[in-house]
Amino acid sequence: MKKARFAVVVLLLAFCATLVPAFAAESFHIGVVTGTVSQGEDVIRGAEYLISQYGNAQKGGIIKHVTYPDNFSSEMETVISQIVGLADDPLMKAIVVVEAVPGTAEAFKRVKAKRPDILCFAGEPQEDPAVISAVADMSINSDTLSMGYIMPLVAKKLGADTFVHISFPRHMSYELLSRRRAIMEQACKDLGLKFVFETAPDPTGDVGVPGAQQFILEQVPAWIQKYGKKTAFFSTNNAHVEPLLKSIAQYGGYYVQTDSPLQGYAGAFGIDLSNEKGDWKAILSKIEKTVVDRGASGRLVTWPYPSGYCIVAGLGEYAKRVIEKKASLGNRSDVVKALSTYSPGVSWNTTVYKDAATQVNMKNFLLVYQDSYVFGKGPMQVDKVKVPEKYLAIK
Repeated sequence: MKKARFAVVVLLLAFCATLVPAFAAESFHIGVVTGTVSQGEDVIRGAEYLISQYGNAQKGGIIKHVTYPDNFSSEMETVISQIVGLADDPLMKAIVVVEAVPGTAEAFKRVKAKRPDILCFAGEPQEDPAVISAVADMSINSDTLSMGYIMPLVAKKLGADTFVHISFPRHMSYELLSRRRAIMEQACKDLGLKFVFETAPDPTGDVGVPGAQQFILEQVPAWIQKYGKKTAFFSTNNAHVEPLLKSIAQYGGYYVQTDSPLQGYAGAFGIDLSNEKGDWKAILSKIEKTVVDRGASGRLVTWPYPSGYCIVAGLGEYAKRVIEKKASLGNRSDVVKALSTYSPGVSWNTTVYKDAATQVNMKNFLLVYQDSYVFGKGPMQVDKVKVPEKYLAIK
């Protein structure tokens, strides 16, 4: 009888074990900090995918996701407190911030002072590389500098004769964005393109996203009339992209790079991507069909996989592997492997950031990029282009 009861108990314990999620045994948490969906859908999708893979920390999983306010520039203390607050969790072992907006470096400094065991990772940092590198264990940014040459090159290959760079003072105060503008200007000169700088409202300012987008909608027809239909456009801000794509498709011109097929296309062309959610190849295909049907074939360019999504998910994956001792901290190959997990079929071109003033390589600051994909035309194979050293040395 006792043996029978013992057998029943064993069976019950085995059954209960099947009810516990596989991630419940994990003894650590990873904090993921992103902006909200209004500032960029890609990063949210990256955080969501990490949660789907490794579970929500509040429900026995690994990932604890929080967002910072849309007006992060004027609410920097809130940004800092959101990040630092994650260190109060005794199981927290790594914090990933994408985009690493101003205030992230100070937050990492406070986290390290409070909990030196916590690894800090920054994606798409908006503070000077030297500042963020001093406190982050690893930073990854889209290869802003190489793209300063590659985007004008793509524009030239597509048939443009003018390149219009759109931005505002806040973005131009960032070292990488400022250097990219300087590289673009020189590249345009060398490639035979006219370079123009146009100022647009900052979406984090008084007019907000709606005001900034309305400005673009009103200005594009005038810019096309002024510079011609062979004008290529690029904006440093995601919120500007949707009205740019919509207007360019209607009035002419080119948009030479989004770092995600989600960046502006669904809104600009009224595309419902709910059924394709998470299937990046299907998303690319559906957008391409619409773009071609609207007469914009060969004029709009994107990366096949969203950089924000890949960097959030990739850094989260890399953090997990480092914690589990399946990857080495600072190992460039391990970072690329983690990124590739979320972008099958796409190779990443990676370089170590070199400080323009000191010419010192920052081994914990990586620059990455994919090939450019032209809707209606296909891959441009610019990921294989060797960017001349003279451009990367421009300050």
